[in-house]
Amino acid sequence: MNVLVINLTRFGDLLQTQPVLSSFAARQAATSLVCLKNFFGAAPLLRDVDFVFPLPGATFLSAAERDWKEALGHFENYCLEIEKKFKPDIVVNLTPSIPARLLAMRLGRGREVRGFALDEFGFNADTSAWAAFLQVASVNRGASPFNVVDLFRKVAGIDEAVPFRLSDVEEGEKNKALQKLKNESGLNAAGFIGFQPGASEERRRWPADYFSKLGKMVWERLHLVPVLFGTESESQVGQQILTGQDFPCVNLMGRTDLSGLGAALSCMKLLVTNDTGTMHLAAGLGVPLVSIFLATAQPFDTGPAREGSLSLEPDIVCHPCSFGVPCEQEHACRHKIKADSVFGYIESYLNCGKWKNNQLDDTDRSAARAWLAVRDEKGFLDLASLSGHGVSDRAVWIRIQREAYRRFLDMEDFERPFIMDRKPSVLFCNEIGNTLDEISALLFLMIKQAVLLAKAPTESLKTGFLANIQKIQDKMSEKTELSVLGSLWIFQSQQQLGLEGLVNLLKKYSALVSFFKRCL
Repeated sequence: MNVLVINLTRFGDLLQTQPVLSSFAARQAATSLVCLKNFFGAAPLLRDVDFVFPLPGATFLSAAERDWKEALGHFENYCLEIEKKFKPDIVVNLTPSIPARLLAMRLGRGREVRGFALDEFGFNADTSAWAAFLQVASVNRGASPFNVVDLFRKVAGIDEAVPFRLSDVEEGEKNKALQKLKNESGLNAAGFIGFQPGASEERRRWPADYFSKLGKMVWERLHLVPVLFGTESESQVGQQILTGQDFPCVNLMGRTDLSGLGAALSCMKLLVTNDTGTMHLAAGLGVPLVSIFLATAQPFDTGPAREGSLSLEPDIVCHPCSFGVPCEQEHACRHKIKADSVFGYIESYLNCGKWKNNQLDDTDRSAARAWLAVRDEKGFLDLASLSGHGVSDRAVWIRIQREAYRRFLDMEDFERPFIMDRKPSVLFCNEIGNTLDEISALLFLMIKQAVLLAKAPTESLKTGFLANIQKIQDKMSEKTELSVLGSLWIFQSQQQLGLEGLVNLLKKYSALVSFFKRCL
């Protein structure tokens, strides 16, 4: 069996395709990957891949500007090259973009397609409810209860959890990287600790002076030399850390290719990082992690897929903030997690192998939510609180959602009992419960309207029926906690289902909402 996986996303998400590839390989399948050409350098980091086909997007676009027929010819030749070298039996598309869907449509002719696809008329034709959920979760990440790694495997039709393990760094490459680090530090240190100070946005970066304070502490108290990782475009952040420093440091920002980055990371005792592709690379290489999540970033969905990793986020009411919303707190979250706090966890882990922070008083402890990456009883990545925040409304609601959406998307029985060790606060239950009651009433009304429509499809009844579809979405969107549900509803309800299919969908949502209400 030959399986072709399409992932046209950025570096970190591409790496998180690894469990999908490994799962098919464990079933004795040959696997190949389609990725963007600018991330082709990441291919050697992946294991269980027979061929990698870089997509020359720039070539297609420039050809399209000259002549659409020429662009179509380039596209067809690209597909023929894939089929010549690797004839897939299954095409798995993990990217919901139109180019990826078109590619899946072309390469999937006469073959099994999983994930994001198009039908013969060019309409979206996702092959599972999990694919629809991944698409809406990508724009509602603050309310998604699933790690991206788990979403990828479910979209690919894989039920069992697979460890996230990238290709091992060759011993020779690791030794070469270690010698380079020793030469540049010029010291007989106890080892090296990695810092990844960059991030996709300024507001998602832990302050440079905090990294500098942490660097001084790890050198003076643990005799570890900090090593700065990042791209050349992030080198200014590195200079801010190095300015006025009084501790040794090796600056590799902009000085490694992807394979060199992997080799250097494998030499680290530990990596302190923002939510970045480097974080995912380190996780896949088995490097211990302290990951800091600020602004829109949160560990429940984009956290490192390595069990035992530590994730920290600010204990502030507005975190995580919504995408596209200006911050009214002047990004106070960036300064909430102190260098002393991060050092306490690092020192404990390196000394006894456990993430503890016994140095802090209760005031300091409340500054950060600390989470340990674990797996739940179904094999999904989960977070266990190390700071007492597992009893918060947010954490409890995420667990309720994970159970509810699993049953909904896998079409499991909603009547089966769900044992909870605690419920959200009374205030939270009342606020969400009232909205769920209104949604439930609208769903019940639409089911009754559908019965009447089947008998007498009058124009006024059709208008009222369609208006209620939007009303339900509006009600769901009123609450941030239901934003994923609202996006999923409007996405699925607008598919070409027919009246009978839409009634079945209404009943499914009615059962889902009833489950939420029982949990509250």
